[in-house]
Order: sequence, then C-alpha cells, then structure tokens
Amino acid sequence: MQKELREKFRDYATSGRLYRFDETFIETQQEYIALVHKYNKTHPARHHAKQKILKTLFGAVGQNLNILAPLYANWGINTYWGDNCYASYSLTLVDDCEIHIGCNVILGPNVTLCAVGHPLDPTTRLDSVAFGFPIVIEDNVLIGANATILPGVTIGKNSVICAGSLITKSIPSNCVADGKPGIVVSHIK
Repeated sequence: MQKELREKFRDYATSGRLYRFDETFIETQQEYIALVHKYNKTHPARHHAKQKILKTLFGAVGQNLNILAPLYANWGINTYWGDNCYASYSLTLVDDCEIHIGCNVILGPNVTLCAVGHPLDPTTRLDSVAFGFPIVIEDNVLIGANATILPGVTIGKNSVICAGSLITKSIPSNCVADGKPGIVVSHIK
C-alpha cells in the first residue's frame, strides 16, 4: 500500500493537478493519523519504540532523528528525513505532496511545512479537491519557531528562516529570510 500511495502522490506532486479527497483516500489517511497518535502517546523514555514508529510513518528516516511530541502529520509517508535532524514541539506536516528534509536541519516549535493548497474558486473547493507541490529543505537549515513554509518552496542549504516567517517563495542558500511574506534580509558568509 505504501508504494501505491507514494506513486499516486508523486504523480500529483510533479503535476500540480487537483486531486479529490475520496472515501478510500480518507480511510487510508486514518491509518497514518493513527501512527502519529501512537507516536504522541508513547513515553519519551521509550526511544526505540518511538524510532520504530517514525520509520513506519515516514517515507525515509535518517540517523539521529529527534522529534518532540506532539507531532502532527496528515500522512507522514510523503516526508523524507536526512541525518541528524531535530524538530521541537508541535511540528505540523501537511504532506499530501512530498516534503524532503536534508541533514542537520533544526525546526523550532510550531513549524508548519504545508505542501498542499486549495483552489481559489469556492465552487471548486466544495468538490473536496486540493493540489500539491513538493517542499525541499536542504542541509544545515534552521527554521525558527512559528514559521510556515508553503507548497513548492525550496530552502537552500545553510539558510535561516526567522521565527514567525511565512515563506511563499524559495530562499537561496546561505541566506537569512524574515517576514510575511518572507524575503531575504541578509546573507551568511
């Protein structure tokens, strides 16, 4: 089932086409939401049990992944983690579309990575449809508390996203971005 889901989502991720939340979609999603719930209810001292859940939940898990509960994900399967990543409390992954997180990435509390959007037309929205574009967080990135990354954004290596930022467009490597919408405010040498 996981392979079929990945292929289905990968097709949407590369096309930006609208897709429908049908009954099968929602039933399958509940299985992944149940894994997230299990993760959040597992005692922090049960590190190996928590890691086993993450390896089942996510598309890939690098070495030394540390996510503080609560974690929120509407799938999980479409999120891929590199090595040595840390996410503080209340990470939200809206991953109908793929989210790729590189190595040595730090995510502050209440970070949202949202690879999904909905049509502007209200009549079309009533049909329970959405679209997605992948998010890529490259190596050595720091994303501050309460930042939100929207569909189709790439955050270049070594960059810093300031707390509270809303990132709607890609940010190059070695930059500091801040604001709503987030813009490059300085460069890292």
